[in-house]
Amino acid sequence: MTNPTPTTTVTRTWTCILFDLDGTLTDSAPGITASLARTFETLGMPVPAPAQLVEYVGPPLLDSLQSMAGMDEAAARDALAVYRVDYAASGAFDSAVFPGIRGLLQRLHTAGIPLAVATSKPEVQAVRILEHFGLASYFDVIAGATEDESRSAKADVVEEALRRLTEQGVDLAHTVMVGDRQYDVEGAGEHGLPTILVEWGYGSPAEAAGAIAVVHSADQLSSLLLG
Repeated sequence: MTNPTPTTTVTRTWTCILFDLDGTLTDSAPGITASLARTFETLGMPVPAPAQLVEYVGPPLLDSLQSMAGMDEAAARDALAVYRVDYAASGAFDSAVFPGIRGLLQRLHTAGIPLAVATSKPEVQAVRILEHFGLASYFDVIAGATEDESRSAKADVVEEALRRLTEQGVDLAHTVMVGDRQYDVEGAGEHGLPTILVEWGYGSPAEAAGAIAVVHSADQLSSLLLG
């Protein structure tokens, strides 16, 4: 991604921060793409090139299997079931927390800013991964996709996160989304939320359109979130 200079429109008194998971907090592509490759092999389908497999990271997988692999919905749901078994057994922890993220979350937590995760990854897996890496305790809410994919679009996941935060009495007056793909910008935008994109994730420069800023490091992100 390009790295435009943050503009003066970036509010520095956020009352709540939502984070994407894959490509924002964790470098999860190795586990996801390996499980996807094994899924295609199991189904007897050609395995996409590595660069193509990375494109699956971020958006709802059920949608991507249809739009990128050309499956109908029934075939995509079957493939998704195969993938989830493999990912739960072999891929979930084949990832790493991005440099500086743990310290950033600690600083935000110490500052008393409510934090939430809003991810299109199944919620049960998101919780499992965040607990594995010792990050779950930083978040007031962890919202993800439902197992039946009835909630998987980013806008729907953001809505669920905001609903739970509201129930906890969190002030959402100045809420920002932090993500790495256009799906984060668009999903947050449906609820009137601005988005800061991180360029260490899996997005392309074109996906920065609509973001209020693009950051290249956790320190730069920290300066935008904490001032």
